[in-house]
Amino acid sequence: MSDRNVHNAGFTPSGITGGSLASSLMSQEARASGGGVPSGGPTSTLQELGARGTTHSSGYTSSGISGGSRASSTMSQEATAHGGGVPRGGTTSTVSSIAMGGKGGRR
Repeated sequence: MSDRNVHNAGFTPSGITGGSLASSLMSQEARASGGGVPSGGPTSTLQELGARGTTHSSGYTSSGISGGSRASSTMSQEATAHGGGVPRGGTTSTVSSIAMGGKGGRR
């Protein structure tokens, strides 16, 4: 289910679909970053998952984040960097939301 959610959002093996949630997220992230999309951010992480065709091996599932996974490591790093909480609009919250069928943590 989460793989389909990522593809439906516009993150596909052939790239980001124009006019999609993915293109909107990429545009917002590029503006916030001064023109580029940072490596390890929500857009690059989701596009990597969409291109690979699987979210489960990274730990982002339709029922949440799998313990001991890359996703749980990312969540831990973000929480540590932000004083114990995972920020809305960050990589963990955005990727998890889209993997679960949501619209991401819009900024």
